[in-house]
Amino acid sequence: MKIKKLFLENFRNYEGETFTFSDGLNVLFGKNAQGKTNCAEAVFYLCTGASLRIRHDKQLIKMGEEHAYIRAEAENRYGNVTVEANIFENKRELRVNGSKIAKNADLMGHINSVFFSPGELRLIQDGPDERRRFMNVSISQTSPTYYTALLRYNKILDQRNALLKNPDFSLVLDTLPVWDEQLCRYAATVVKKRAEFIAKLAPYAKEMHAYLTDNAETLEISPDKTYEGDEEEIARRLQKRLAGAYEKDIRLGFTTVGPHRDDLAVYVGGVEAKAYASQGQTRTAALSMKLAEVEIFKELSGEPPVLILDDVMSELDLPRRKKLLRLVRDMQTLLTCTHAERVLYGAECNKIRIEKGKIKE
Repeated sequence: MKIKKLFLENFRNYEGETFTFSDGLNVLFGKNAQGKTNCAEAVFYLCTGASLRIRHDKQLIKMGEEHAYIRAEAENRYGNVTVEANIFENKRELRVNGSKIAKNADLMGHINSVFFSPGELRLIQDGPDERRRFMNVSISQTSPTYYTALLRYNKILDQRNALLKNPDFSLVLDTLPVWDEQLCRYAATVVKKRAEFIAKLAPYAKEMHAYLTDNAETLEISPDKTYEGDEEEIARRLQKRLAGAYEKDIRLGFTTVGPHRDDLAVYVGGVEAKAYASQGQTRTAALSMKLAEVEIFKELSGEPPVLILDDVMSELDLPRRKKLLRLVRDMQTLLTCTHAERVLYGAECNKIRIEKGKIKE
């Protein structure tokens, strides 16, 4: 899987630029705040329909303009594919091969990507929300079933939470079982898909971490084991737990059990990384999990995703930089940095210098 060309118009600080990428390593370099990460963000947006940096699409539009347009011309194992996004202040239009699509689910899978930046340390350091986000973004790109189930689960969850705030206690108790039945149906799919993902992620991450640390440390990932079994059994167990939490949920005004509260535990050297890992250990663990994500994409889709490494090299020591470069040489990689010569060590690449939202020769 690779992107041949990327066109940006009024996107972030770009007025109008066309990037031509090679099959292997592409290095976007230049001073800080010139637009390197904006380019990487555009790629990820066309892969997933969302940005990792902002909540509202209108923030992607260049200041003073009414809309932004981005387009990627790519190639996957099925042939050529073009993905476009026209972004306005209050709406957007997505197209795949010229055909308008209404749902993000129809966008997923045409171009897969894995995004890693220093900000991804949140994956280890922050609360469960970050680890759920990691799973949601990754699984959704290869499983439309998961993405649809997750959307429907969250919608029903919002409705259930609204019901819990109703002052009519009798109405709440009478209505909750109706919402629970629907909620558990989609929750079971979400939980099962996450369990399958973690079962693949854990050994790959362990292998990547051993490679990056020369076997000096071990990385273990353990799933939330609240729900086990097939989807029918998962739904039954969750329904029972929901019923047992009625009093607590009504008192608090929100749903206290379910996959929206799930987490996964990360251990480095046998101790919980969130509590005890150093900054360097955290960085390596997060990178290992992202590289494991690449391997899962290879396994499930039959080809590597586009790997985006945003300002990662400055955070790694020399041996790990070289190891990372060896790992990515057989897949299309977009790497951003301030000084290309300081991080490449003779690696063959396509260099693109960016200055104030423009490509410079």
